[in-house]
Amino acid sequence: METAGSSSGKASGIAWRSLATLAGAVATSIAVAVAAVIAVVFAATLVVIGFMATALLGLAAFALRGRTATAAAPSGDPALIEARHMGGHSWVAYGWNERR
Repeated sequence: METAGSSSGKASGIAWRSLATLAGAVATSIAVAVAAVIAVVFAATLVVIGFMATALLGLAAFALRGRTATAAAPSGDPALIEARHMGGHSWVAYGWNERR
């Protein structure tokens, strides 16, 4: 035996089910959009890190090239001695005992 209240209960259940399906679809769309934005940001971050690593390696190569060029350059003046700063007020001189 059906009453008027039970048929409106079925209609209300269908309405809630439709509303829940619609809300689920909207939530899924928002989640996909957020995931796409996060993926783009992550990819851009990796590109920037790659550029920075390349620049760092290039600078290190220039520094090593300059260091070997400076160490290999002979001094033109035989009266010149080499001194290195050891920190504070300390200096160490090389070649002074070979002078005549």
